Amino acid sequence: MKYFFAVFVVLFSFSAAHSQTVKPLAMEQLAAYNKPDREKMLHAGAKAEGKITWYTSLAGNSYKDLAGAFEAKYPGVKVESYRATRQEMSARITAEAQAQRYIADTLETTIPLLKLLKDNQMLAAYAFPTQAKFPDNVKEKAPKGLVYWAIDRESHIGLAYNKNLVPANLAPKNYQGLLRPELKDKIAFAGSDTGVTVIGAMLKFKGEEFVKRLRAQSPAMHNVSGRALLDMVISGEVGVSPTTFRNHVEVSLKAGAPIEWIPMDVVPANSGSTAVVAKAPHPHAALLLADFILGEGGQKVLEQYEYGNPTKDYGFKRWYPDQGLSAEQIDKLEERWRSTLRDLTRRSSF
Repeated sequence: MKYFFAVFVVLFSFSAAHSQTVKPLAMEQLAAYNKPDREKMLHAGAKAEGKITWYTSLAGNSYKDLAGAFEAKYPGVKVESYRATRQEMSARITAEAQAQRYIADTLETTIPLLKLLKDNQMLAAYAFPTQAKFPDNVKEKAPKGLVYWAIDRESHIGLAYNKNLVPANLAPKNYQGLLRPELKDKIAFAGSDTGVTVIGAMLKFKGEEFVKRLRAQSPAMHNVSGRALLDMVISGEVGVSPTTFRNHVEVSLKAGAPIEWIPMDVVPANSGSTAVVAKAPHPHAALLLADFILGEGGQKVLEQYEYGNPTKDYGFKRWYPDQGLSAEQIDKLEERWRSTLRDLTRRSSF
């Protein structure tokens, strides 16, 4: 009996000593971990970390509801959110990096900023459980089958028209339809990035000659957002705009707006993607939130706000303007598109 007790003491002591020397997994190992217990392991680590800091460009209540759904599913992990535009987020992350203060864990923002961070080795390559469901063109590939980010939500830009002002038979079904003589002086572009992106689509898929012909239609530019311009279509101030978002139209249709949304030759997709910071102070929570956003739970919340799901087919051709381009190339193209938009339109309103 004494022998077995002594053996037990030795084994227990060895086990305790061994457990004390086991080091927690590094971010690289955590990010690539794909065993069946990934969720359980990440949640346990996230509870020990206690919280996560999430930087996001999601607007309205969508990011709040997303954080709330995450906290409900994973008790013990508090989400601290910072909501900002791409430019604001870039400035904040840059300042924190210069001060060597690493605060952000998970990012949800647009691709140009993520490309910049990737180029500066500030993003972790990671795997996520639903990765196989996502098309290759919405994932930024990393070595060993990992990704630097994946698109988690899309806003599809197409044409909206007021049905009280424009008969259905005159409503454009493609960009060529904008050249109908009956639509002269009835077309308007948003002067925001939304309008700039649509001009980029026209140049890429229809060419400069088409844009020159469109100028004869005397389109207007209003220096407002795509959402604000849609409100002008609804009120009848504008008859037709090719710079409106499907999700905004869907929301307005539920309120009885006299409008219809039509996809053009291609549908530019403004997208938000999820990435994990390489030096995330809460690595378990950082990866757990990324898995959640890109999984069924997060996608369900985003679809409630009429965001497009990159894994679904909506029956139209999507175009991701910044796909395959460097941050510098994107900036140069956007400046060209912006200049073309200014030249195309007859006036601006503020």
